[in-house]
Amino acid sequence: MHYFIFPEVDTTLYFASGSKNTGLDEIIEIRKDMKSDGTNVKVSRILMKFDLDYIFSLVSNGTITNPKYYLNMYDANPQDIGYSQSLYAYPISQSWVSGEGFEGDIPVTQEGASWDYRTGYNDEIYWVSASSTSSYKQGGTFYTASYGSQSFAWGTEDMRMDVTPVVNKWLNETYPNEGFILKRSGSVGLEGVESGSGAEGDNTILGNFIFFSRETNTIFPPKLEVEWYDTTWNTGSLNPLSSTNLEDLVFYMKGIRPEYKEKSKIKFRVTGRERYPTKSYSNTASEYITSKYLPSGSLANIGGDGAYYSVIDDQTGDIIIPYGTGSLISCDSTGNYFNVWMDGFQSERFYKFEFKVVSGSNTSDETVQYFDDNFTFKVVK
Repeated sequence: MHYFIFPEVDTTLYFASGSKNTGLDEIIEIRKDMKSDGTNVKVSRILMKFDLDYIFSLVSNGTITNPKYYLNMYDANPQDIGYSQSLYAYPISQSWVSGEGFEGDIPVTQEGASWDYRTGYNDEIYWVSASSTSSYKQGGTFYTASYGSQSFAWGTEDMRMDVTPVVNKWLNETYPNEGFILKRSGSVGLEGVESGSGAEGDNTILGNFIFFSRETNTIFPPKLEVEWYDTTWNTGSLNPLSSTNLEDLVFYMKGIRPEYKEKSKIKFRVTGRERYPTKSYSNTASEYITSKYLPSGSLANIGGDGAYYSVIDDQTGDIIIPYGTGSLISCDSTGNYFNVWMDGFQSERFYKFEFKVVSGSNTSDETVQYFDDNFTFKVVK
């Protein structure tokens, strides 16, 4: 199963303008700007927070077990990314306010989180104590023991970062949920106090990561993806499809509707059958409608035998739910099925299901088949 949560707030912190707030910008960015000689390094970092109360309640009551969490962010015209490099997501250690500014505001908006302040210039609430020598140019405070990371090899791409270690710390209340801070490794340093270090603070030109924010008018706002294994397998008196059946398989969905409400939770039924069933005179029911079950899969063998579903944005072709741990199809005494919670999808958009059936994995008789027969639907308000 997959469930998606969109951020409550996000903003970019700019080293070069310590009190600027950009909480309403349509993009968020991790910059690294400097002079041509590698001096005067200026960077930015991203703050982002999600409301996790609903998911945490489902984990606590056992509805969801052993979930994985992925932070998804989408490329918005990055600049000069030329090196293999990594981004990191750490848990923020203090509360903050998003604010109502834009990067291009003149004069700058100073209400809300900035590089220097947690809640705004007028409140004078710094990221650290004002008595500290590091009270200025702080750029957020965060815990470093747990974090997520993702490598980017010679270019940029949409990000799907595993942040499970961080979210689990929030779940067990080791840390308060104040959201993520996203940055490069190291530190830009404090002017006149210490030199920079790591990818963030050295004199290597690394370019600028630019992503869509929650305020974007596109279909690509950030989201936190929750993925867990919810597959059950109880075939009852059903018979399996034989290896011969699977070589020439007809695959279809039962009763898929053109629209589903955005708050609905749907059990979808799927059926596979041999293309030319052998006629049985002892069975009065049509062999064309007799249910048989697809290959079973397991958590220990994800990617191997089993039937999987995927969800695709029908307009852009973007993969919303990939084949994997959270998309293995189940079975009960009626036949094969899978569950989808529509409230994790953006409404007023069209999506489609695609399917993969694997049998005989890791043998010379392995068969992998894909089925895309215009299984489309729309999520509506």
